[in-house]
Amino acid sequence: MSEQQHTVVPPHPADAPPATPPYLPPALPPDLTTAVPPPPSAAPQVEPPARKDRRVLRAALRWTAAVVVFAAVGAGTAYGITRMERTDVPGLATESDGRWEYPTLTGPPLPSGSPGPFAPENKAGTHYADLRALLLPAPEGARQDKVLRGDDGWLATKDFLAEYADKVERDMFRQELVDRGLRHVAARGWTTQDGTHTRIYLLQFDTAAVVDELIADVAVYGSPAYRVRGTETSAQDEDFSELPWPGESLRVAYVEAEPYGAEQVRQAYLSAGDVIGVIVQSRKGSARAVPFQQTVTLQSQLLG
Repeated sequence: MSEQQHTVVPPHPADAPPATPPYLPPALPPDLTTAVPPPPSAAPQVEPPARKDRRVLRAALRWTAAVVVFAAVGAGTAYGITRMERTDVPGLATESDGRWEYPTLTGPPLPSGSPGPFAPENKAGTHYADLRALLLPAPEGARQDKVLRGDDGWLATKDFLAEYADKVERDMFRQELVDRGLRHVAARGWTTQDGTHTRIYLLQFDTAAVVDELIADVAVYGSPAYRVRGTETSAQDEDFSELPWPGESLRVAYVEAEPYGAEQVRQAYLSAGDVIGVIVQSRKGSARAVPFQQTVTLQSQLLG
């Protein structure tokens, strides 16, 4: 409601009552919009209380308007801050935590009528989608590892086993893969601008039951059963195990313990239906935790 304007003719100085200090009444005078000013030809008859009330009224209205303006400005500012990203607010900008920019992830389409790997009717936990389409794409700005592309996107078993350091252990692992009926391996790798080298391997078997047996032999508690090249001693990554985990796949992560050589290695094993995922990241100096956690989590989401 807009404030009505009233014209009040001031009294003659000789008739004015003695000045009294203004006071703030406990409540504004009622019926503020019905006051009628005296006609211009009539002599003003302003009683001291009315003059004092109007003075108080004007002061009260000025303070009320000011409060409303400040409240509106404050609310607008607060709303604006809540709508801004943290890095848009001066003084609250934060540096990147090291995560990579991945393209938008979309799972490959399933053949018509085929269930997902964790559907109740899919007792074998079979991934009916093309395994090569389930590989996590490289982040923006990364250089692709052409060696891991293999033939038509399928990697030879010997090339996967080359990830492991000891020949005796490689032979043992190869026999385990043969005994459990490894069908094929899909792989992808890349190197980011900070020098982190990532390798992802997806190994597919006949059933989820076979995968459960193998993962129990390979990704044991405390340290991995087979030593990855470039490592001496790897221990279970307890910080990683505390992170929220999407989906129903199993994950076990390890980090190379100090002292390590020129580079540090992180590795993870995923069990998702009939597929085992092996993820290895290495970097000169130290392998950063955030991009490793991000990569493992996103790959797990693609596996369902």
